[in-house]
Amino acid sequence: MLQIPTWKRVLIWGVTVLVLFMAVPNLFYPRVESHNDALKQIEAAGATPEREEAVANWPSWMPSGLVNLGLDLRGGAYLLADVQVEDVYSERMNGYWPEVRDALREERDTVGSIRRVDGPDGELHVKIANPEGMQKAIEVVGNLSRPILSLTGVGSNDIEVSGSGDTLVVQLSEHEKIATDDRTVKQSLEIVRRRVDEAGTREPSIQRQGETRIIIQVPGIGSAQELKDLIGQTAKLTFQPVVSRTSDPEANAGARNTVVPSMDEEGTYYILEESAVVTGDELTDAQPSFDQNGRPAVSFRFNPTGARKFGDYTRDNIGSPFAIVLDNEVISAPTIQDHIPGGSGIITGNFTIEESTNLAVLLRAGALPAEMTFLQERTIGPELGADSIEAGRIATIVAFVAVLAFMGLSYGLFGLFANIALIINVGLIFGLLSIIGATLTLPGIAGIVLTVGMAVDANVLVFERIREELKTARGPSRAIELGYEKALSAILDANVTTFITAAILYALGSGPVRGFAITLGLGILTSVFTAIFITRLLIVMWFERRRPKTIEV
Repeated sequence: MLQIPTWKRVLIWGVTVLVLFMAVPNLFYPRVESHNDALKQIEAAGATPEREEAVANWPSWMPSGLVNLGLDLRGGAYLLADVQVEDVYSERMNGYWPEVRDALREERDTVGSIRRVDGPDGELHVKIANPEGMQKAIEVVGNLSRPILSLTGVGSNDIEVSGSGDTLVVQLSEHEKIATDDRTVKQSLEIVRRRVDEAGTREPSIQRQGETRIIIQVPGIGSAQELKDLIGQTAKLTFQPVVSRTSDPEANAGARNTVVPSMDEEGTYYILEESAVVTGDELTDAQPSFDQNGRPAVSFRFNPTGARKFGDYTRDNIGSPFAIVLDNEVISAPTIQDHIPGGSGIITGNFTIEESTNLAVLLRAGALPAEMTFLQERTIGPELGADSIEAGRIATIVAFVAVLAFMGLSYGLFGLFANIALIINVGLIFGLLSIIGATLTLPGIAGIVLTVGMAVDANVLVFERIREELKTARGPSRAIELGYEKALSAILDANVTTFITAAILYALGSGPVRGFAITLGLGILTSVFTAIFITRLLIVMWFERRRPKTIEV
């Protein structure tokens, strides 16, 4: 006999109503979107009457999760960037120079005096006074090498040391270059993601393509140039020793020094040592704050390595000026008054509150390790996105109406039950998309349209099986029960294989392919749920109420 326990009925309807309730905000998309935006703005910058009014437009007890619209539906910007990984090689060699210099100075009796000379990018060239000590110099500098931390470079070291005449040459090994390239691209990817996230954009898609390229898709942003400006901010922070001040931008800085303009004092330039004592890479946190005079500033904190370097330098150079350099401009050059242990400090300057907040955001995100060249850029207007939504809406409605008509004409009352389950099925898909915060793209809409067509497959299998059972002169109750029991294995087999395909598409695909895979996978889950539970429960409730002697399927 057809029997479904009360607790199971309550559970089925409870889950259905809950998920459909989560889909409700999508019916009021603009209002809920402005409500969510206002909440984020209040949290970040405080309340205003306009923001509070936007928040009040949607009840706080209602869910506010929305299906995020992708780039092709919302409009936005697309960039294909190439990371110039070779830029990092020179910086690595500049960072090695202090260690090489100190190590060779301890062997002065053997190698003589040393000085750094110009060489090709990515190579460190050191001239020694005593060429006979070259072998010793190679050995000493070779001991500074470190093992490579990568699967491809196991057993290799990060630098190669050679000598030619009186010149010692240090460069990165090939395995280290490969590992460095990979780290540089990953770091660039993470920094771009942080900057885009900090800007408050919705559901950006930032993915690596090939060895050195990054695809950046940001829905809702005005133009590709706006996105480039957001990503292109470097916020490269260094702390460098000051040699002297000058008013001449063409002043002779001397070997291994550089001339840097002052940010606040027009016409003033600083001659700084080229090698930084500490860099922004060693920052762990940066927050907007105020200095002792109540002016906007940025407080910062170093990691243990940076804190040790910063503390040692301030201890050994009390009374000397120390430049804080941001994007190749000196923003402050205070004199070291005392030893600063602990690795924390404050950056002061003629900042506004907004500028100090933005600077803290950029410092937390970090500096791009290498320059990015934009190979492709594309702006998708909101009008095109609206056209895509309209086209997808029409396709969904046409598919929906066609399936409803087919089921109604083919199976009568039972087809009506299947149609009710199909409507619930679409609502469940949007509810699940809202719960997981998924992004809906045009291929995602295609996945929903395909789901609408596939959703009735399980019901068709069940109804045809019920027809077969009715031909054996079984009663309607037993025919319905056997129809569901014998069709279950075929339903599961068909949907499990399709779900596996969707999972493979999601794992191996990117961007639009993933959007299609998500909606297809969720559609399969909701289709099986509605066919096995919702449609069956509707039929059982009807059967219990009418108790028909015969049924037509």
